[in-house]
Amino acid sequence: MVNLLYTELLKLKRSKMFLISILGSVVAPFMVVVASYVHMKTENPAQLITFDEIFYETNLYTVLIIGVPLYGVITAYLFGREYLEDTLKNLLTIPVSRISYIMSKLVILFMWIMLLTLVSWGLTLLLGVLGQFEGLSPLLIVEYLGRFITGGVLVFILSTPIVLVAVVMKNYVPTIILTIVITLINVMSGNSEHRALFPWAAAGDIANGTLQPTYPAEISYTIIFITSIIGFIVAIVYFKKVDIH
Repeated sequence: MVNLLYTELLKLKRSKMFLISILGSVVAPFMVVVASYVHMKTENPAQLITFDEIFYETNLYTVLIIGVPLYGVITAYLFGREYLEDTLKNLLTIPVSRISYIMSKLVILFMWIMLLTLVSWGLTLLLGVLGQFEGLSPLLIVEYLGRFITGGVLVFILSTPIVLVAVVMKNYVPTIILTIVITLINVMSGNSEHRALFPWAAAGDIANGTLQPTYPAEISYTIIFITSIIGFIVAIVYFKKVDIH
């Protein structure tokens, strides 16, 4: 397991995907903070936009809009690279436990998502300070650090269905299509009182503390974890049984 993790880290060191993902993670902070600053300075100079607002908006866009396709591409890259390069069959002859192989990929995926989450949070804080937004306090910094991390953890938990598609289809395209569909549903359900029933939309509400009172919070948590567990179990079972050619 340790050797597999080390190998994955070495692959990332030589890969451009890591840098591309970092660039993807800064989109939400730049989009929210710069747009807010321009609006405040040009459209309504009397309006004060606070750190609470820019943190909230950035986390919302990161979890619901940008995070799903970005992390989906990362997932497809991690779980599909050996298929596309035709090196998986050689790797499994070492021998390497298939479960250890999947788990090592999931650990790297978790670390990757958490790093990008911290980049998004840190850049929002930095740009907010440079833009001289109001309302910054140590309590607010810690509160939104927790919310960003919660969002990252929930998106990771919900990555298992995407892992399943990546393992079964062995191609980037179906995985990307799935993440686009998820993102579109997140957008369309933005004003729905029933969005708590869709796991990815519920994750965004949980991360920002905006769960609707339509359903008990336990229902959203249950749907998220059932979605994750089913995706994980099916991916493991499929990968253990499938022949690698």
